[in-house]
Amino acid sequence: MVAHMKQLEEYINVGTKRMRCGYTTGTCAAAAARAAAELLLCGELVPAVTVSTPAGIDVIVEVEEHDSGNGWAQCAVQKDSGDDPDVTNGALVYARVEFCDKPGITIDGGVGVGRVTREGLDQPVGAAAINSTPRRMIAEQVENVLEEAPAFEKGLLVTISIPAGVELAAKTFNPRLGIEGGISVLGTGGIVRPMSEDALISSIELEMKTLRARGVVDLLVVPGNYGRDFACGQLELDMDQAVSCSNYFGATLDAAVVLGFERVLIVGHIGKMAKVAGGIMNTHSRVADCRVEVLAANAALVGASQEVVASIMEAATTDAALDALIECGLADATMASLMERLADKLAHRSGAVQVEAIVFSNVHGVLGKTPGADELAEVFASS
Repeated sequence: MVAHMKQLEEYINVGTKRMRCGYTTGTCAAAAARAAAELLLCGELVPAVTVSTPAGIDVIVEVEEHDSGNGWAQCAVQKDSGDDPDVTNGALVYARVEFCDKPGITIDGGVGVGRVTREGLDQPVGAAAINSTPRRMIAEQVENVLEEAPAFEKGLLVTISIPAGVELAAKTFNPRLGIEGGISVLGTGGIVRPMSEDALISSIELEMKTLRARGVVDLLVVPGNYGRDFACGQLELDMDQAVSCSNYFGATLDAAVVLGFERVLIVGHIGKMAKVAGGIMNTHSRVADCRVEVLAANAALVGASQEVVASIMEAATTDAALDALIECGLADATMASLMERLADKLAHRSGAVQVEAIVFSNVHGVLGKTPGADELAEVFASS
């Protein structure tokens, strides 16, 4: 058992709370790979390494364990999730770096890192579930060591292992997504930003109160970066009257009613909006996941065969489910059915406040709209 762990002293304000950030499994993997490469190529055992994350924050990560032999070295660091309730917090992330005959840097997964078994995920079928950004971070850290190391002719194999990942995977949706044998190595920004539910909801409500104080009565709601980018970039909407609701659709609509907003337009990705259409008003994966079930049910309603419904139920992502619908020619009809259910669930939650929605996919663009969405979108159109 590791006795201590150096904390990342990076904080953000979430609502009225000051919460400490952590770093992702991807950052841990990159740090462990850097330390192992230093040990193998330079013969230097470093007590800690510094990793520059895509978020622009430099993270100092202590090396907790190390070992080496003929042509290989291995180091481990400990995952620090900060104040976020992440199941991987405290897990040891190992990187083994060894010489191999294949030129360049090869990255693979070992014990506790899952394997991709379905199409549609970040990595191809058969690959270790180490996503693109962590792979790039790992490669960059090893390349940095190579610049200072003595020249050699062989390639390097970097194997990332998370022994606790075998057990932790059961607490995630990985098996259902088609990632088997362990957890994923994730992190687009390299930093874990805390998600206290009460604090986040308070922060959303405070932002909404500020807009109402300005006299705003029509509210644009986006769940997160995907929705914001699509609303701004593809739909060309003005984000001046927008709030990000994260996963808290129900709490946001409740606040809209209490604060006296008259109309709300939601621009959301199909992955979240399918859940809302199924009556799930907190869309965090820890709470519920009914995406493919909702899509399959609506497809069946418009005449999809049992074979098509089964393929949707087996889809690892909503985009993969959409591909099945497009192939059989039922995508538009299924989305129309889904929009009816979505409009009904939103109206039931919001009462007198008019709520419309535009649903999209990053791959397929706009998928569907509730009846009054186009008219309301004109209110937010950029001038």
